[in-house]
Amino acid sequence: MRKCLVIDLDRCTGCDSCVVACKLENNIALGEYWNRVVPVGPSGDFPNMELYWLPAQCQQCENPQCVHVCPTGASYRDPDTSVVLVDKSKCIGCQYCMMACPYGVRSFNKNEKVVEKCTLCSHLTADGKGEPACVHNCCAGARFFGDLDDPESIVSKKIAEAGAENVHHLPDPGNSKPTTAYILHSSVATWKELK
Repeated sequence: MRKCLVIDLDRCTGCDSCVVACKLENNIALGEYWNRVVPVGPSGDFPNMELYWLPAQCQQCENPQCVHVCPTGASYRDPDTSVVLVDKSKCIGCQYCMMACPYGVRSFNKNEKVVEKCTLCSHLTADGKGEPACVHNCCAGARFFGDLDDPESIVSKKIAEAGAENVHHLPDPGNSKPTTAYILHSSVATWKELK
């Protein structure tokens, strides 16, 4: 089982409804984010210019470096859902996992003195029926949640429909193997390898 998000950048409008839904559902402190939406571009020369919006949250890596460096086992992969999570009761606030994450998508909760991150709304999705708040509240219908190992899941179908040449991942600086997939057709914009 590999639960993940697939995000259709052809449809994403950069409205930040996923960011707001995430903060409200998970009671995230002011100034902290588990999900961000960043503009990529504009690039090109007028009138041939491109811009797309890139939501960035935990990439649910197959080989999560955050889990490997955690000295207490607070960062772990749930054995039932495969989702990378943080057990706050074990977190000592050392922030090693934040340094190890190549995507900068973990936050330090200054009030609780623990690290937090996107959980794919495991409190809503653990039973296999719900969906993350960001998916439910995406007004553009650009976000999908499911199991990559299930060919009948919505995420597997969206990836198959898009074609391999239009499916992208954030760059992998080591051996993390991020599973979050982004769909972007070249007719909309050219995928940029972010550094």
